[in-house]
Amino acid sequence: MRVGMVLVRSIGYVVLSIWLAALFYLLGNTAADYFCCSLEKLSNLLKLPATLAGVTLLPLGNGAPDVFASIAAFVGADNGDVGLNSILGGAIFVTCVVAGTISMCVADQVVSIDKKCFVRDVCVLLFAVVSLGIILFVGEVSVVGAIAFVFIYVVYATLVVANELLRRKDGDLKVDTCVPLLSVTQIDGPEITDLESRNASFSDSDDVPHLIESKVPHWMWVSNVAIYSEVHGHGSEDGTDPWGWKDEVTVTEKKDSSFSCSKLLSWLELPLTLPRRLTIPIIEEERWSKGYAVASVTFAPLLLGLLWNTEHDENLLSIWLIYLSCALLGCMLGGVAFICTKWDQPPQKWLLPWVLGGFFMSIIWFYIIANELVALLVAFGLIFGINPSILGLTVLAWGNSMGDLMSNVALAVNGGEEGVQIAMSGCYAGPMFNTLAGLGICMLIGSWSNRPESYTMSGDVGLFCNIGFLVVGLLWSLVMLPRNGMQPSKSFGIGLMTIYVVFLGTRLGMSIGSGSLDNAN
Repeated sequence: MRVGMVLVRSIGYVVLSIWLAALFYLLGNTAADYFCCSLEKLSNLLKLPATLAGVTLLPLGNGAPDVFASIAAFVGADNGDVGLNSILGGAIFVTCVVAGTISMCVADQVVSIDKKCFVRDVCVLLFAVVSLGIILFVGEVSVVGAIAFVFIYVVYATLVVANELLRRKDGDLKVDTCVPLLSVTQIDGPEITDLESRNASFSDSDDVPHLIESKVPHWMWVSNVAIYSEVHGHGSEDGTDPWGWKDEVTVTEKKDSSFSCSKLLSWLELPLTLPRRLTIPIIEEERWSKGYAVASVTFAPLLLGLLWNTEHDENLLSIWLIYLSCALLGCMLGGVAFICTKWDQPPQKWLLPWVLGGFFMSIIWFYIIANELVALLVAFGLIFGINPSILGLTVLAWGNSMGDLMSNVALAVNGGEEGVQIAMSGCYAGPMFNTLAGLGICMLIGSWSNRPESYTMSGDVGLFCNIGFLVVGLLWSLVMLPRNGMQPSKSFGIGLMTIYVVFLGTRLGMSIGSGSLDNAN
């Protein structure tokens, strides 16, 4: 009997672990295959200047998993610490582990980081972290304070755009090259083929990505989430995957047998992909399917109605009225889509409603997945007697930062001096956006819902420890890299890794001392 209980419990742990990994994958894959392509189309339709898109839409695509996971944690009852620890833990991991790994990997190369951009990005991130520390010390934040915190990033973005406009006006487009955010660089497995992508995504100025209507795949638009994309992954013999996406299939793949490992994985991914494909409008040329387009606009209102009814306690009549209204709206939209679209090509007119629909429904799926992810982490905390905030600091932060580690290191190792510059810039610009936008939006939601009273922030000592170690890591970078002539070295990387190891040991020691690892409460 006891053996049977242990076996059942072990199987349950395995199933929950697999589901946790699947949720991390879904969060990254939704950003890579749905959210980013909507952002790209939106940038093109709004005719945003490349620099403005580089400091607004690109970081939003990069930081979407972190931002929405932290928002889901704040919205959930008593889970604010999970969101705070996730963002800060991810920032420490990226600025120490990812930057340190890059430095050790390229130490033998003669590369130099642009000092002006490096100092600018690190100083802005340092100012943001110190501001967050002051807010936590005060213990509360008002709507004005939350807006001011988000406004720090607005000032940073304005400075970058103004600097670019001034350099364009002066005709000085080739000097003082800065890379404010992660650039567009093709990542195809472990190799990086950057010549064509650079030519396609950069024009006169090399410091910002140019979002153009080219054949550049959307999955390489944001390198941070490129590893999660499956659009160009699995294909069948006729060039489409099991759920109808058009794909590029090589001659070698066509000669393979009808059964292959990649095809099996495609079918196994079907339950994870089909619900999103049926509710998120996609109008990309390579992925166009009229059947899915009609289905997505038909079922999207029903999904919204389902979420509304699950989040609000309504009477039975109201529930059925909401479902009926959503069903009628979906049928109307589906009928219009069926009449106005062609089978062989996506719509060429009225693109903005399609793009906004894809953008909005991607956010809805972020909300669903992130809520489930945070709830699962809380469940793990209850099962194993661990404070969920520690899981947010480690498991959630590591899971959301794996994309940065893999893509940035690959970019630095294979991309030459420019690749190192872009990768190192991403190690600070990414956490900056996640901190200012992610936590800023969370504080704004909390303070707005609690107005006219201020929103009470967590006074956990561990959060101040997180901020302290993050400041130490940033100061180490700000002092040691210029001292070494802006050339990454092994000693610089080892120092960053040591800071993270000490930080992790300190936080775990604090948790054991306070009983957080033995009591989830």
